[in-house]
Amino acid sequence: MTCGGKYDSGSCVADILREIADAQSDLLSDCTTSCEQSIADLLGDTSPSSNLDTVPVLLYCKDCKPFKGYGVPVEDLGDAFASFYFRVKSIDDKNCAVLELLREEEDHKKDPHSPVEQDTSDLEVTGVCITVDVDCFCHITCLPAISAF
Repeated sequence: MTCGGKYDSGSCVADILREIADAQSDLLSDCTTSCEQSIADLLGDTSPSSNLDTVPVLLYCKDCKPFKGYGVPVEDLGDAFASFYFRVKSIDDKNCAVLELLREEEDHKKDPHSPVEQDTSDLEVTGVCITVDVDCFCHITCLPAISAF
């Protein structure tokens, strides 16, 4: 079963993450998934003068619960936080992905209990990355492409 037009690894989530990573690296993507609009926006197919650089993603574990990542900024080792939203940094051929946690700079809720508790109106990169096995996920939701830098 294939979910995207460019990859066919047998893992829909891995294939979508590869396509997003490619699009964010300014590579052409032939996505035919539910994330197609976000990727097209990122590539400038819908608005040529955009400064969009990120497709925020929300991942779901195989138990159908949203995946929440945790991290600690290098500059403040005592200030751990959580996020449900990520920017794909890379994904390898073994389906290991590096994801950067996204959050609002002024979001003071360090540990939201659900994705709807986390403010998404102005998501930004955090510099905090985690490595995940994308075979552990069964669903992906793409938010509209944004400028996160």
